[in-house]
Amino acid sequence: MTAGRLLDIPENGRLADNITHFARALRKAGLKVGPGRVVDAIRAVEAAGFTERRDFYWVLHAAFVSRPEERAVFAQIFRLYWRDPQYLEHMMSLLLPSLKGVQDERLAAAAEKRAAEALLDGIDRPPPPPQDDRGDDIQIDVDASGTQSERERLRRLDFEQMSVAEIAEAKRMIARLSLPVRPIQSRRSQADPRGQLADWRATMRAALRRGGEVPALSLRRRRTRWPNLVVLCDISGSMSQYSRMVLHFLHAVANHKGAGWARVHAFTFGTRLTNITRHLAERDVDAALAAAGAEAQDWKGGTRIGSCLHAFNRDWSRRVMGQGAVVLLVSDGLDRDAEADLGREMERLHLSARRLVWVNPLLRWDGFVPKARGIRAMLPHVDAFRAGHSIASLEALGRAISDPGDRGEKDRLMRLLGGGG
Repeated sequence: MTAGRLLDIPENGRLADNITHFARALRKAGLKVGPGRVVDAIRAVEAAGFTERRDFYWVLHAAFVSRPEERAVFAQIFRLYWRDPQYLEHMMSLLLPSLKGVQDERLAAAAEKRAAEALLDGIDRPPPPPQDDRGDDIQIDVDASGTQSERERLRRLDFEQMSVAEIAEAKRMIARLSLPVRPIQSRRSQADPRGQLADWRATMRAALRRGGEVPALSLRRRRTRWPNLVVLCDISGSMSQYSRMVLHFLHAVANHKGAGWARVHAFTFGTRLTNITRHLAERDVDAALAAAGAEAQDWKGGTRIGSCLHAFNRDWSRRVMGQGAVVLLVSDGLDRDAEADLGREMERLHLSARRLVWVNPLLRWDGFVPKARGIRAMLPHVDAFRAGHSIASLEALGRAISDPGDRGEKDRLMRLLGGGG
């Protein structure tokens, strides 16, 4: 079956029809493409001409892409539609079930599965091969008792490899997550008849009322309180998909009653630091993230971790880090800011926090080695180093925060750096 027949693309040279069909695929993949943009795209192509593929790409890109995170999806659908038959066959194979070991496996790159689903929507999948009745005496038993359920597979799937439907289901699963934390024992105390601290002042007052007789020893106990959670989330180009899922998780934590946190403060950074805490108060997660995205103007931009941490330490640390705040730093550590002293800013942040946990999606690779300059500067100043590329890794953050002895992958990577724990 040819790619043209699969996609039902008109072959009579009517470019407007092809652009319209292409726009439908973009809309199915999640881009906000309406009839007005289709008309604008057709007029733009008429004005620019149809001479080189590269020019044609950027004309359609200007007409249909309005947000940085839409670029990857547009690029994959453009490649698949205008047109690469072998690429189409590969995407078909990604959407069909197969037995491990029968064919070479390759994970889909970012936005590939979404592009395939959009272009192949409504197309009947090839039916399973008919069984040969003559082989009744041959029976093949496949034991699937040890296979993972769909939900378990989704828990461990990389956010970058998820399709549109999988991302939607992952967001629903994330909305039900919580981030438990142990309360902090305060130095303040309160009266408690079952307490273990002697209250000498109350005891003496009671004795004075009885003429010096001490009927019983008054007791007190330590008060407990909940710490603040401070999240610094990298929204640069390399972190875009991961940071969006983490912000969904953070919204769930901020709005989860009884989670234990006194307050949840959230900051995004790429080339500049943005406080998005007030947007988390929105009950609707889509409205909250839309408002946060509108305020943070550096989505999918560059990365200046050192400068952004300096801004946080200078302007916000005293306001939100008091009384034993726990800090989650979500970043891949690929800093491009040569001027800032990243190590010094990380040390200052670490000294201000009760516990500093670094969440890095690069840990999804088994052979991850801390070679980047930014990672080498940051790693010594964190309490725990954890992965953050899947739902399962977000669930594991609870232990990293509550268990003072949990260090994640820090010790192993520090040995690779030749440093101590």
